[in-house]
Amino acid sequence: CREFDRRIARRQAGEPLQYIEGRAAFRELMLRVDPSVLIPRPETEGLVGEVLDWARGRGGLRGLDLGTGSGAIAISLALEGPFERIVGVDISDPALKVAWSNVIETGVGDRVELRSGSLFEALDPDERFDVIVSNPPYIADHEADELPIEVRDWEPSVALYAGPTGSEVIDRIVDGAATHLKPGGLLALEVADGEAASVTARLREGEDYVNARSARDLAGRRRVVMAERR
Repeated sequence: CREFDRRIARRQAGEPLQYIEGRAAFRELMLRVDPSVLIPRPETEGLVGEVLDWARGRGGLRGLDLGTGSGAIAISLALEGPFERIVGVDISDPALKVAWSNVIETGVGDRVELRSGSLFEALDPDERFDVIVSNPPYIADHEADELPIEVRDWEPSVALYAGPTGSEVIDRIVDGAATHLKPGGLLALEVADGEAASVTARLREGEDYVNARSARDLAGRRRVVMAERR
């Protein structure tokens, strides 16, 4: 009963239920989570779905998940898609511990490799992938006060905030992915509500990408942006 009271007190303090229970649902999975990782969300399930739709009919793919957090994206792609190898990268070592426990628990340790580092710094210069996917930080620093308390006060700031404009991490990914994608390979990003048009325009600017487009989530919002490497 004392444990129950403690859990009630934690919830009343604003702590998300998923952290209290140590688990979060994602697609077909029930993943371990703690405050070192973002709680996986339905829009990220949609990001995975878009990648799987693209991958259907292909085989032996190599994928890269930037900012892997709990490992939700990497593990789902390994379980549901034609991926022989997925590298999950995160700057947070506590997050990688959570991800590794999920990798082991879901039995994909032979296909999912985790690395510590900031985005592409965790890679060899000549590594190439068929798919690069990310749910990156995309909230501007000044927007913190607008977030629900259970997000702002509990979820990891390194996974939420990108910098003064909110586009800093996405810009780095768009630039770096051009080096690490195979020709014809897919870049797929989750973006903030209302930002799909600007990110799509960014992908159309240079010579690196073709077929830049966005996809709607279940609520009809354009939350996923994709393009192929030229």
